[in-house]
Amino acid sequence: MSATQYFDQITRVIKRIESTQMEPLRRAGALMATVIGNGGRVYLFGSGHSVIPVMDVFPRYGSFIGFYPLYDPRLMWSNVIGPNGARELLWLERREGYIEQFLQSFAIGSGDCLTVFSHGGLNAAPIEAALYARARGAKVVTVSSLENARIAARSHSSGKALPDVADVAIDNCVEPEDAQVDVGLREKVGAASTIAAVSIAMALVSETASRLVAAGHQLDTFVSPNVEGVSKDHNFRVFDTYARKWHERAPEPVVK
Repeated sequence: MSATQYFDQITRVIKRIESTQMEPLRRAGALMATVIGNGGRVYLFGSGHSVIPVMDVFPRYGSFIGFYPLYDPRLMWSNVIGPNGARELLWLERREGYIEQFLQSFAIGSGDCLTVFSHGGLNAAPIEAALYARARGAKVVTVSSLENARIAARSHSSGKALPDVADVAIDNCVEPEDAQVDVGLREKVGAASTIAAVSIAMALVSETASRLVAAGHQLDTFVSPNVEGVSKDHNFRVFDTYARKWHERAPEPVVK
């Protein structure tokens, strides 16, 4: 019974995204296609559970070079408790000033785009990642709960929530509570924001690809071996191309 309720709720969320977010999705796709088509990079960032859509974009069957995920293991728990546990991560992603120490290792600049995923959109890590990119001339796309940004108290010293610092802000259309299913307790169960974020991420990959191909660009796509006619070494060559492109650029020297 509750499993059916969850699928009903997730279907409602996806339909709401489709019916209300196509305009920002198209604008973000056009922006990303322009960036990649001009030789720039679409960086991707998230912390906690919001790293999941970042991981799912590239390398992933059906995605392509142009997307550059940024992973900080300190913001991705590998334990619930103990070293690299969830409590440490939850503390760190709220600390102002940390994320610059991570991002300064990457060549983010004008002509690039940073896409930031965060359901709540209030913690320091996603907000400061977006501010860092904007300060260097990059465009910013955000995926978060606009309702949470509307009703929740701002905790960052800037007084801003994540959508406030976006060039394109996409609503994940999930309620601030995130959980969806009422089983008779005060709190609901069954979170929706991850499925919403991954769905939006795949929609952005698809929209960007369509625009690039329409403009005459070739894609270095990561392809399932189940696709007929794909050579056995295809994905190895994609990795080689990605590595070569990654090392073409170095970050600016950090002078303190």
